[in-house]
Amino acid sequence: MYELKNQFQKTKKSSHILNNLSDPIKNEVLKTLSKNLIEMHQAILIENAKDLENMSKENPLYDRLLLTKERVLNFANDILKIIKLKSPVQKILNEKTLENGLKLQKITVPLGVIGIIYEARPNVTIDVFTLCFKSGNACILKGGKEAHFSNSILFDIIRKTLIEHHINPDIVYLLPPEREATEYLIQAVGLVDVCIPRGSKQLIDYVRNHSKVPVIETGAGIVHTYFDSSGDLEKGRRIIENAKTRRVSVCNALDTLIIHKNRLNDLYSLIKPLSLKNVEIFADELSYHKLIENYPSPLLNKAKEEDFGTEFLSLKMSIKTVNSKEEACEHIFQYSSGHSEAIIAEDENTIQYFFQNIDAAAVYANAPTSFTDGGEFEMGSEIGISTQKLHARGPMGLEELTSYKWLITGNGEQIRK
Repeated sequence: MYELKNQFQKTKKSSHILNNLSDPIKNEVLKTLSKNLIEMHQAILIENAKDLENMSKENPLYDRLLLTKERVLNFANDILKIIKLKSPVQKILNEKTLENGLKLQKITVPLGVIGIIYEARPNVTIDVFTLCFKSGNACILKGGKEAHFSNSILFDIIRKTLIEHHINPDIVYLLPPEREATEYLIQAVGLVDVCIPRGSKQLIDYVRNHSKVPVIETGAGIVHTYFDSSGDLEKGRRIIENAKTRRVSVCNALDTLIIHKNRLNDLYSLIKPLSLKNVEIFADELSYHKLIENYPSPLLNKAKEEDFGTEFLSLKMSIKTVNSKEEACEHIFQYSSGHSEAIIAEDENTIQYFFQNIDAAAVYANAPTSFTDGGEFEMGSEIGISTQKLHARGPMGLEELTSYKWLITGNGEQIRK
């Protein structure tokens, strides 16, 4: 591991140069990166195809791994959105003058060196570098072996861009895909300031349980939507279809529909669009009997206990029937991962009850959970979606990649004993 230690030391040392790069210079670098990605999109797709050859299309990760020309152009365009955002560093959060004459300022500063562990999502390579660079952080990337070829070419384009602008390319490093590299990263106390895992629950749990470096969790998305007795049918139909089928492999996709028993007669109408997209349903006893005559039988199953609290990441969804908003919230308390939860209701008191009682990073009323995304929140992009409560919660953009420090200016003042 000597080679890794040597590289980590280079990244730590080079991170300090970012303190002296102005925001206009950073923006010029990012413009060039966006241009280079567009120019190199064919080469990127060739390398991505090598990764795709080794993964079954039935694998829920396949869609995350897949790059198309449109997707490459999209994350090149996302870079331009981030350029337009204000720099998150050197912002004055608080300032005051003490009675003894000392002047205090509390200002935002970069976190330092950020380690990111992620699986089959090559776009994360670009998202992470762009956000880290703009916010003055160096980054160490640990992608999954499933995306090795894709990550490697994207990393090469990043380094090429930095060299074009005479910036030390050691501010970003792509670890080899072997598991041993993950072990070293999460043990790199003094060289890495924070580690952020993105991916499966197993990955996140492993990093949290074994890391000696501080961890920001971007938890799995076990996502619920509650259709209340006061819910609007047409509104609900659109929201549920979008939340479940827009992109099934992402963490904000709907996993469990909770429905008030008084609206069971509307259930088939509510989820009919899902049947047209071959969504497999795991229904509790009451909802199963309401669907058995209408929903396609090959796609309808009786729910088992394990069908609740499951992140499906596929065209599958469970249904739970409840007697009240309180029971709906209780179900969510039991199974939620704290990512995104939604209610469809017209009664304002019910909505407010849901808002007050649901503990998640993003809580929606009459909108699909598919909006839980840094780009949709107009943050340009995201490092991940934090489900913890310390430091950051929800989509993590530029501001969430900063800490702060105090600047104290005096004139010879002393503490009197």
